[in-house]
Amino acid sequence: MAKILTHPAAAAALLAALAVSVPATASAAPASSADTSCYGGAVTVNYGDAVEFGPYTTTSRCADINLRMVGGDAEFVWACVKFTRVGECNYWTKVGRSWKTIATDVKDGSKFTVPLGVDLEGSSARVQIAF
Repeated sequence: MAKILTHPAAAAALLAALAVSVPATASAAPASSADTSCYGGAVTVNYGDAVEFGPYTTTSRCADINLRMVGGDAEFVWACVKFTRVGECNYWTKVGRSWKTIATDVKDGSKFTVPLGVDLEGSSARVQIAF
């Protein structure tokens, strides 16, 4: 005959013991919708129209600020994030045609701009910024 646990502490202890004894299974996770929506919300700008883009405000869509080149004749760009509250670049990152994180673990609601530089004077670059 099955025994019913009526004491909350005993029931909680049993549930905790069962949770510990169940082995975790490893599996390859598909791309999350957060990744898709992060890049899906990217803005596209042209170096040459300006050398510093923004201001932008971070959202919950991305945890980081990401950038990639999508056109132009430059081989790469140099990019940094200049947070309004600090007023200076965090660090310069070399970015090519793949997504690259240019600031990590950024708090939602942070205001920033993105200064850019190209590999050769006179080169053009079209970039996307996801934040």
